[in-house]
Amino acid sequence: MSIQVPIGIDDFRRLRELGLEYVDKSHLIQELLDRPGTEVVLLPRPRRFGKTLNLSMLRCFFERSPEDLSPLFRDLRVWQAGEPYRAHFQRYPVIHLTFKGVKAECLDAFWEGVHDRIARLFDEHRDLLDGDTLSDREARRYRAVLDGTAGRVAYETALLDLSSYLRRRHGERVLILLDEYDEPLHAAYVHGHAAQVIGFFRAFLTEGLKGNPHLFKAVLTGVLRVARESIFSGLNNVAVYSLLAPEFDTCFGFTEPEVEALLARSGRPERLLSLRAWYNGYLFGNTVVYNPWSVLNFLSREDGEPQPYWVNTSSNDLVREQLERRALALEPAFAALLDGGSVERVLDESVPLGELDRSDEVLWSLLVFTGYLRAEKRSRGPMEQPSHLLSIPNREVRGVYTTTFRRWLGARLERQSGGLDRLLGALLAGDAARFEAQLQAFATDVLSYHDAARPDPEQVVQGSVLGLLAALEPEYQVRSNRESGRGRPDVIIRPAQPGRPGVVLELKVARGGKALEQALEEGIEQIRRNDHAAELRAAGAAPIHALAVAFDGKVVRAARAPDVGGP
Repeated sequence: MSIQVPIGIDDFRRLRELGLEYVDKSHLIQELLDRPGTEVVLLPRPRRFGKTLNLSMLRCFFERSPEDLSPLFRDLRVWQAGEPYRAHFQRYPVIHLTFKGVKAECLDAFWEGVHDRIARLFDEHRDLLDGDTLSDREARRYRAVLDGTAGRVAYETALLDLSSYLRRRHGERVLILLDEYDEPLHAAYVHGHAAQVIGFFRAFLTEGLKGNPHLFKAVLTGVLRVARESIFSGLNNVAVYSLLAPEFDTCFGFTEPEVEALLARSGRPERLLSLRAWYNGYLFGNTVVYNPWSVLNFLSREDGEPQPYWVNTSSNDLVREQLERRALALEPAFAALLDGGSVERVLDESVPLGELDRSDEVLWSLLVFTGYLRAEKRSRGPMEQPSHLLSIPNREVRGVYTTTFRRWLGARLERQSGGLDRLLGALLAGDAARFEAQLQAFATDVLSYHDAARPDPEQVVQGSVLGLLAALEPEYQVRSNRESGRGRPDVIIRPAQPGRPGVVLELKVARGGKALEQALEEGIEQIRRNDHAAELRAAGAAPIHALAVAFDGKVVRAARAPDVGGP
């Protein structure tokens, strides 16, 4: 059985008229209308989680039109909720503007993109020029926006002006929908002209949303709430519901029952566990959700296997740039995450991008709100600032971190005439001498970054080993048991398929007068005594290699343990 799923179709009317699968998110309309005292709503969510489709749905429901669009909604929750909600159907003029694609690689490109988007918006409502709705002065100003000759103030006041004209024409207040309002800001920070972009958006949003007597409601979507940069400094009427908030928690992404229903209709209910491992794990408010983009792409391929659909298409230049730049400084925390663990951090819901290069805490917030980490609230005392346990949500996102580490580690090895492929190749071949040489090159480069006077430089290198080995995924499963107690290997590398090499690593530190050779011998003896290779034999790994690695400050030694056996 196959179902027709929409891939990249974010036009609600087109999707419904084509009869494509639609997961009902019309309760977003109910949640908005159930808050009559809330005029402006900001709903930040990760990219490709249904923001644009939801705004298209809002437009179809609320916008005045001579054409009856009720067939699009009759089987949806909002229509079945009754007359109080249907009373708002096709009632209001709508201003719908998206900044998606306004990348702002340079300032001229930003202004060109903004002028073009606002001119297109005005062109949608060109009929305002007919009749006597506009004064002569207003009509000249309107035409100047259309032909690109308007001054900057005309663009900054575009929302206020257009909402005034539309209310005058239709006799109803206006619904404003702004999609991806923060996309130009991300590019502006990467390319170094954030101040000018912030200045425009501050004026544009303040003029259009604060004290606008013609406004019914406004809904803004984006990835981040960037309030600290004063974009919203003149606005105190914006209600922000981030992905940490319980409100609107099921309006974006797919819940488990929704995914189960999709799989049942596609005749593949047995794939739920696989999709749960790959695409589930995001926590929106109190609800665990799936990545909708990846689920739909999986369903579009009848015989396909899960693939990293979202991470391969999501615009994440800012995230990747920060991960690679900060990988070394934050490596111990990333190693814990790659090992399936979590880190506890205090999050800032209004991500101050201007502090991103200076603050590790801002990076953690960025990773959560862009969808690269799951955040689970911790219970704290009434006088303490709340914190969250951060973890990698699923297998797809884990690939972002392993890929990032692969590039970062490869670059550091190459600076010392080493190579990541050579290091991993030596490890899987059980060649202790070559593995030692490559690991020493890496340790030399890593420790040159850190304070040489710190008392535990070997801990820096040890913490980096998991990052190195993460580059073996997905062909190998890498598991650390450094915290698991006696009788377990520090690291075990198990092949995903039998008949491939498997490796046991025992990591030791030469301390308290202990020599490197003594530490190596202790590691080898521990491997032999505890039969660390038993798990690899059971998994069908062949051949099996066991290596002990010892650290003493900046010096690394490796030796192979003989006779670990194999199938």
